[in-house]
Amino acid sequence: MPDASRPSILIVEDELASLKLLASYLEAENYQVYTATDSDQAEQVLKDKMIDVVLLDIRIPGKDGLALTRDLRSTSPIGIILVTQKKDDIDKIVGLEMGADDYITKPYNPRELLVRLRNLLSRLKAAALPESNQLAEAKVACFGEWNLLLGRRSLEASDGLTTQLTEGEFKLLTALLQNPGSVMNRDQIMNRMERRDWFPTDRTIDVLVARLRKKLNDNRKEPRYIDTARGTGYIFIADIEWR
Repeated sequence: MPDASRPSILIVEDELASLKLLASYLEAENYQVYTATDSDQAEQVLKDKMIDVVLLDIRIPGKDGLALTRDLRSTSPIGIILVTQKKDDIDKIVGLEMGADDYITKPYNPRELLVRLRNLLSRLKAAALPESNQLAEAKVACFGEWNLLLGRRSLEASDGLTTQLTEGEFKLLTALLQNPGSVMNRDQIMNRMERRDWFPTDRTIDVLVARLRKKLNDNRKEPRYIDTARGTGYIFIADIEWR
């Protein structure tokens, strides 16, 4: 009988030896494991079971892993980790653009996969938590010369000009705004962000910070809003008024 306290993982892999080995490994780590060898079986399991994360080989019979990723992401917030070959760089990029959360390359270290799986499950759990009262109740966050219009997800400058934020930029900024004066490492930032239009890596956070700084006219060397905690993460340093 399924145990709701144990995360449920669906492995989609057509190499039976690899499938059985990985299933045994994850079961030993106390996960509920379901398996499928093609897209039809995978879709049936997803229909019948509550799955938290899919470990999805791109090269499976029937509908390939990229197409299945696209279909899943259009209807579900389920976690998706793609399993790729070393030569599949384009497929990795396409898969991430379609909404996969992460990828791992064959041949992989099972311990590395386990770490990626745990991190993704933590982010999924954090994303499901309700927003703070400030963010839920406010319409505008004011700092320096800027107003962040929460409903519109845009920045309004003191001269009235507005700049639209991407989903990732907005989620990153609101994560920092909810923890002003406190250093947030990259894992903490990722755990606070809903994760659908960004790649869950340290590099992604750094790129988003750079884009935000450019939109805020914030100098990295003499910051007024987002400061770097060297070797750790980022800290929002301006005073904030929630309205």
